[in-house]
Amino acid sequence: MTSGPNASAPGALAAVRPLAIICGGGDFPIALAQAAIAAGRAPFLVGLVGSADERIEAFPHLWLRLGEVGKFFAALAERGVAEVVAVGFVKRPELADLRIDFGAVKRLPALAALFGGGDNQLLAGIAKLLENEGLALVGVHDVAPQLVAPSGALTRRAPSAAALADAKLGAAAIAALSPFDVGQAVIVAKGRVLAVEAAEGTDSMLARIAELRASGRIALKGRAGVLVKTPKRDQEMRLDMPAVGLQTIDAAARADLEGVALAAGKVLVIDRDACAKAADQAGLFLHGMAL
Repeated sequence: MTSGPNASAPGALAAVRPLAIICGGGDFPIALAQAAIAAGRAPFLVGLVGSADERIEAFPHLWLRLGEVGKFFAALAERGVAEVVAVGFVKRPELADLRIDFGAVKRLPALAALFGGGDNQLLAGIAKLLENEGLALVGVHDVAPQLVAPSGALTRRAPSAAALADAKLGAAAIAALSPFDVGQAVIVAKGRVLAVEAAEGTDSMLARIAELRASGRIALKGRAGVLVKTPKRDQEMRLDMPAVGLQTIDAAARADLEGVALAAGKVLVIDRDACAKAADQAGLFLHGMAL
């Protein structure tokens, strides 16, 4: 796949400060591009093949396969891009999966070093690689703070004292597990950690709890339990900020939870109003907690 017609006209964007958006899957890349335009920026979307949505083609864009490092840096240099932001889900690659171009070959020692540890090491290495090329890596929260969870209740229903206690326990559990580079979410009910997110992701973790409750393996009556979403300690927030959307709210409702607690200022919420409305309709609370 190749870049669209708008992507070949860098001079058309010279009047405003360009911003490269590395796009993974989901709705966040589109929401971020729209927010960047509203803020007076000129977004240039770099869609990762196999992850990004074809909706990026509504904007100046470039399709990129993982490993096409030279192509990536050349495209940014051509357009005078100095700032980069990344958003959206990307399946963690292995070094053997990369489609390496000549630009990648020149940087092969640095690339090989990225794959020796967990996600945190990979992301920190990517950040260093970008910065070594003279690019400024910024976070979604820097470009579009309106996409970040605020503090306090987002829904008509507020969490009970017991639910807040469960939320705090969940946040403490994620912090304690941070050295093991596990996940960014847990489910807690009545002071008991029921599930910890790992490679399956938040929505699959919620589906697992729904199945366990339906089978009677977890005996809870009525709406009970809190999904807690917060960054790991020392997480590279510019590249891997936790995120929730309508699918997460729907999955929490199917798991018959009481609500969803997010670290205020540290978790992205795609279409905040729609998420709050969906939570209200499902009888859930959606709450930003200060940590």
